[in-house]
Amino acid sequence: MAKCDITIKLTPDEALVLSDWLERVQMTDLSRLVDDPAAWAPIHKIAGTLDKALPGIFTGDYAERLEAARHRLRTASLA
Repeated sequence: MAKCDITIKLTPDEALVLSDWLERVQMTDLSRLVDDPAAWAPIHKIAGTLDKALPGIFTGDYAERLEAARHRLRTASLA
């Protein structure tokens, strides 16, 4: 198998919502769903990349921005 990197492009809203979900998976009992320890390496890599790309996750209005992003994604998925 040839070695090459894989690039995934997300909108800022998608990245914010995914980052939040990954954080919850890593920090709660939802981690029981990851039954293969090998899966944690890419999960941590994706989460770390999102953390670096989303400096706004550490701001005071994070909850409001997250909810707004969720709303926009829900609305878009219904269209």
